[in-house]
This record gives sequence, structure tokens and C-alpha cells, in this order.
Amino acid sequence: MKTLLVIAGPTAVGKTALCVRLAKTLKTDVVSADSRQLYRELSIGTAKPTPDEMDGVQHYFIDSHSILNPVNAGQYERECLTILNTLFQEKDVVILSGGTGLYINAVCFGLDYMPLVDPSLREQLFARFQQEGLDVLQNELRELDPVYAQTADLQNPIRVTRALEVCLATGQPYSSFRRRQIVERPFQSVLIALERPREELYARIDERMDNMLAAGLINEVSSLLPYRDLAALQTVGYQEIFPYLDGIYDYDEMVRLLKRNSRRYAKRQLTWFRNQGKYRWFGPEQGKEILEEVLSSNQ
Repeated sequence: MKTLLVIAGPTAVGKTALCVRLAKTLKTDVVSADSRQLYRELSIGTAKPTPDEMDGVQHYFIDSHSILNPVNAGQYERECLTILNTLFQEKDVVILSGGTGLYINAVCFGLDYMPLVDPSLREQLFARFQQEGLDVLQNELRELDPVYAQTADLQNPIRVTRALEVCLATGQPYSSFRRRQIVERPFQSVLIALERPREELYARIDERMDNMLAAGLINEVSSLLPYRDLAALQTVGYQEIFPYLDGIYDYDEMVRLLKRNSRRYAKRQLTWFRNQGKYRWFGPEQGKEILEEVLSSNQ
């Protein structure tokens, strides 16, 4: 049986370094499950792995698409399964790594059915987001679907408006459409999630943000100003800098928000993966134990 080794976890936990070590040992490739690192135009703010960090290991879905042609979970599922089908012709194990839980679930288990929604409702919600702000939509979603709001990335306007449009169009919680039968795949999935002590993880996030700023994050975001309303840019690491460039707050406040929102994002990722109930948890230094987990799954 072919094996998909999933290495999931929050931002800055150490997924890239571990996956490169595992890929070298297993003589395999890494497929990224990150909904932002696949965009060519987004590099510094997405903590995209550099060629040095990839260390010769082939990575898929890094710099593979443009923000002008946004990728959704359904498209990612189809394209990823095509790549996996090719890789599994030569490899017994392939690594799928990232922090976008929806992408991972789409590949391993299939996507939930979602009802079609009148495009005008989506436009209305986006207009409300621009006029009233994200807080108003977040509170409405908490009222209409408290279950989804507990684990959703509420700092992502696309996720919030998507869930709201389903709630408003159907009169049912968005979460009620997310309980489908698992799709059979021609491979088994070994689900591993990484964690560190919280203070250690938060310190790594703060340090990573300092390094991003030193590497030119503000210049990267400045170059993307004409595209600031695109879905791909409605994310932590970019949304905090646009108001700074607009003169709404100063540099210190921008840095504070970048670090705070990144920590909050990591906390939501941890909550999401823990709520899945399917993952075994390891530290990033436990590569040997993870390899044993892969071997035991094939017995």
C-alpha cells in the first residue's frame, strides 16, 4: 500500500526542516499543503522555503501559481491527486506537509459538499466587509455558526464571508455541511502533527517576523499594493502592513499586530488539528519516531 506521510502543524513549528530530513531518508519528494506558498508573488510574508532550506529535495506547490488565478481547495485537491498519482508510480512514500488543514483534508478524505450560492450574496458580504469591517462579520458568524467559529481562521475575510454566505443562503450552519463520508483513496494517510511548548513556539514566531521584516517584507507588500483586494492577500503577514503603508498606524504598531496575529493564527491551527482527532503528535526533533510510525503502518 502506498503511503502519504502528512506532516502538519502551526506556522514556525519546524515543518520544513523535518520534512527535508525525512525526504532524504525516505528518498522521496515533498508536496506542500500551504494555501499561500503556492503563489509566486508571495515569498517573504508566507515564509516560503528557500532553495537552501529545501536542500535539493523536490517540493511541489511552491511558486506554482499566480495570485491573479487564485486556487481553491477543490482545485488544489484535483491537482495534488494528479501529482501524487505520478509520484506513487515510483515511490512508496510521499510527504504532504503544511498548515492548511482544509487542503490536507481535501487530499486525504475528499471535500465536503457545499451548496451553490447566489453570487450577488457574496458581493453583498464583501461590500459589507469593506464598509463595516471584519469584526462585524466575525460576530455574525459566531451567532449563526458557533461550532465553525471556534476553529475557523476568523482573521481571513474569505473564510468568514464564505461561511456566512452558506449560513445566510441555506438557513443552516456552515459546519452542518462539513460532515460527509470519507472518500476512498488509493493510498493510506499517516497523519502526524508537530508541536512545541507554547512559549517556545511563540518566541519562534516573533523571531521569524523580525527576520521577515529584515528581509524586506514591507517592500514585498508595497509591490503588491495594486492587488491588495485579491483573495490571496487576505491573510496574516500582509493585511497588517497595508494599513501601515496607508499611514493608519505607525511601525511599532504594525510589528505588534504582525506578531500578535501570527501567534493567534498558530493557536487556531493547533486547535484545528487537535479537533480533527486523527493526528499523532510529535516534536520536530522526533524524526526517528515518525519514521517508525510510517514503517509500522505498512505492517
